[in-house]
Amino acid sequence: MHELTAALTENQQNTYHQIIRSVAIPEAAFEDFCSWSEDCYTRNCIFENEKFELILLCWEKDQITPIHDHGGEECWVKVINGTLKETLYKQESSGLTQLNANTSEKGTISYMIDFMGYHKLENISGHRAMSLHLYAKPIKKCNVFDDSKKTFSEKTLSFDTGSSAY
Repeated sequence: MHELTAALTENQQNTYHQIIRSVAIPEAAFEDFCSWSEDCYTRNCIFENEKFELILLCWEKDQITPIHDHGGEECWVKVINGTLKETLYKQESSGLTQLNANTSEKGTISYMIDFMGYHKLENISGHRAMSLHLYAKPIKKCNVFDDSKKTFSEKTLSFDTGSSAY
């Protein structure tokens, strides 16, 4: 984990994809950052500075994010274990339209930035899953789709565990 945070700190944002792709971190290295909740997936801060943040999401079976954006920042998601389904959406005058859906398994990396649309992630593993999220610049707020109102609202983000220092 130290090597990953050091490489990200020392390099520029345009190399983040290569770094996250090339790093091989054993599952056991994430044990100190895990927290679990039956109510919702958890957001656990591994490292945060002004350039980027690394967050471990811990998913119970069938947990799902709301449809959301990334506050203008780039995001790479690396599946640590389990299987995640990512569904992409486009906002139109008539509402949201689903663009496509992809499945990611252990070791798979996906990428998201707001011009691609909105997305949601879902643990379809049938058991617990973990995913590592790298955001180019920390995200403090994002837009989340409210199904009942059929509109987006701004949400302030927080961590379930972790601090800004590794």
